[in-house]
Amino acid sequence: MLRTWCLGTVLLLTSSLAFGQDLPLSGVLLDGKDWELVGEGYKFTEGPAVDSTGQVYFTDIPESKIYKIDLDGKVTVFVENSQKTNGLMFGPDGKLYGCQSGSKKIVAFNEKGLAETIAEDIDSNDLVVGSKGGIFVTDPPGGRVWYINPQREKRVVAEGLKPNGVILTPDEGTLVVTDGQEPTLWTFRVEADGSLKHKERFYGPLRMVIGQTGTGSDGMTVDSIGRLYVTTRAGLQMFDPIGRMGGVIHKPVRDKPLSNVCFGGPKLNVLYVTAGDKVFRRETQATGVRYAPK
Repeated sequence: MLRTWCLGTVLLLTSSLAFGQDLPLSGVLLDGKDWELVGEGYKFTEGPAVDSTGQVYFTDIPESKIYKIDLDGKVTVFVENSQKTNGLMFGPDGKLYGCQSGSKKIVAFNEKGLAETIAEDIDSNDLVVGSKGGIFVTDPPGGRVWYINPQREKRVVAEGLKPNGVILTPDEGTLVVTDGQEPTLWTFRVEADGSLKHKERFYGPLRMVIGQTGTGSDGMTVDSIGRLYVTTRAGLQMFDPIGRMGGVIHKPVRDKPLSNVCFGGPKLNVLYVTAGDKVFRRETQATGVRYAPK
């Protein structure tokens, strides 16, 4: 059966007939479960990241704060002055890595919220930390993607694009990068030394909001079977492991674009999204991925 919903100026389609019979949204969403408000009253939320227990951390960039959401949904301040940290992700060492845009540093916060410098002079936006400690970082002003190896040596591994969000596939063999003006996402093959090869357009075409330029694709996450979720102006768009559109999960607030997403909770089966001045979550059938040491 083909089902359609018209949300404002965005037409959303979710069905096996429309998108292939492999992994539609019916395999992700739960009946009776919708977005729940976690917190509000912030300036601009970003960078949700999950720790080893399922607690989720997020940033309020203009206020230079990092918050923690415990397993009961209580929100507390984790870092009082984050130097306008944007993207976050936990590493295999249990530290919280962040793009400290105010100081142009990549830092790692310990359990007390104290920051240690990992790399300097990177105008960063988002990052992903692999199971062996290597870090890929997007640099939108420079049009580059950086790689920081476990020895903390940095180098540019991709240029000539306008990178925003970044994520690894579950096997860490492919790096995915968003560009909010592009109709698709960029993918690269990850080499053993962190080099990137075979740049290709993949995952698309993304759904767009009528009357707006670009998709606004931003932060991403992946689940345990390889589906990719990307935040956009149209909603949270989901693709199957071979890049086919699986559907669009509606935004919790229609007039606010989504900025980023992660799976959290003790079972990693709860999607968390940042949306303007708010943070939301919803329970799903899917489970997220931690890049644990192999």
